[in-house]
Amino acid sequence: MTDRAASAVSIRGASRRFGAVQALDDISLEIAAGDVACLVGQSGCGKSTLFRVIAGVEDVDRGTVAIHGRTVTGPATFVEPEDRQIGFMFQDYALFPHLSVRQNVLFGLRRLGRQAAARRAEETLARLGIRHLEDRYPHVLSGGEQQRVALARALAPQPALILMDEPFSNLDQRLRDAIRRETVDLLRDLGATALIVTHDPEEALSLGDQVVLMQAGRIVEAGTGDTIYRRPRTAYSAEFFSRFNRVPARRVQGRLESPLGSFPCPEPGVGDGDMLLYVRPQSITLDSAGIPARVASRTLLGEIEEVGLHVAGVDQPLVMRTSRHSGLDVGHTVHLRIDPEQILAFEATRPAAV
Repeated sequence: MTDRAASAVSIRGASRRFGAVQALDDISLEIAAGDVACLVGQSGCGKSTLFRVIAGVEDVDRGTVAIHGRTVTGPATFVEPEDRQIGFMFQDYALFPHLSVRQNVLFGLRRLGRQAAARRAEETLARLGIRHLEDRYPHVLSGGEQQRVALARALAPQPALILMDEPFSNLDQRLRDAIRRETVDLLRDLGATALIVTHDPEEALSLGDQVVLMQAGRIVEAGTGDTIYRRPRTAYSAEFFSRFNRVPARRVQGRLESPLGSFPCPEPGVGDGDMLLYVRPQSITLDSAGIPARVASRTLLGEIEEVGLHVAGVDQPLVMRTSRHSGLDVGHTVHLRIDPEQILAFEATRPAAV
């Protein structure tokens, strides 16, 4: 765990209940200074409550929150939101419609002197490439321009932490990809620490130095996007971040015996037992020496093709995704191979609800 003194955010044992709902259940989390952390999960998982607790909008029933070593929430401590040195960026941007771009940025600099605030606003607008918009009002700006103004307002006070709530969800897909990468690159250039709340698994994996997955008020898993994607610790984590084929198997003396063949067990476990293999669609390839399968469907999805494959012993057709157009005909027999390095295996309990 990151040392508390080196953490921008340190949360220890935070819990919060609303009536019968345990919104946060003994949450502990460290975010290193200068990191971009992505908090992700389904609606109702507790990520918004945790966001509000860090912001100071909600208190906790027990536990502590510290920002850059300063306790802001605890048994005998509660620092008001405006005194936490936090910058905010919201889903709807929350720009003041009656203020110009420059005035919106200056609004967060009221604690500085007039000249210092003006210099900081100009520097920030220039850094984000929007100084030419400074006299315009929000209603004449595009979605991408409004997003940049909201970010400028959050960054201008040079906060200890920036909290971003679904900041890219209002943008169309093409613009979203460009803006979110540009935003994170800027945050890293500035050495800013940010926590981004999102419901989008792809966004979390691509942006976060640390990805934090929540479920039912708890942190299911936290780590780098690469680690969580490639070797998730739970079936829930696996299915949240990737699509899988689930195939029945048995663990026998450290190997996985299945209708797709025999594989070394990534986690040997204790004793034999029923397992589920989790096989990503892109880890299935055609191989004349492989397992026989019958083509059940074929769907073109632009750059990739999705093929459904019936395999003896597997209830549902396996889904294979490939960037090569296969030219396969429904009903034909093919042979497939599974990359053993891509196989995940979990105990055969009820499938994860994602």
